[in-house]
Amino acid sequence: MDIKRSGSQPSAKGSAEYFTGTVRIDPLFQANDPARTSGASVTFEPGARTPRHTHPLGQTLIVTAGCGLVQRWGGSIEQIRPGDVIWFSPGEKHWHGATPTTAMTHIAIQEALDGKPVDWMEKVSDEQYQASNVNQ
Repeated sequence: MDIKRSGSQPSAKGSAEYFTGTVRIDPLFQANDPARTSGASVTFEPGARTPRHTHPLGQTLIVTAGCGLVQRWGGSIEQIRPGDVIWFSPGEKHWHGATPTTAMTHIAIQEALDGKPVDWMEKVSDEQYQASNVNQ
């Protein structure tokens, strides 16, 4: 048994290479062999978002606070709120983040395939992101 005490793992700032805007990542758990699942609580300040990306074995998001946005490749931008659970299938290209005016926190859970949990792609431009205002 391993108990990770609240506050025992340091928060990290989301890298500008992988995020637009201010993002804080609070690790929750890492996979211990042979497991391959990890999880983190991720907080996006208003306007912050991920680039488009995929997960080789999929990803589950559980919204815990605020109001956010998600979009799968070719789909419409959807608003997400606390209690919503979002599943992205393996290899499904998508992005997620806060709305332009409201922060959002979610728990992200994903599995690694051959040690890799995510494939980062192109950033969501301000113009593409601002189109989210139309769908809210």
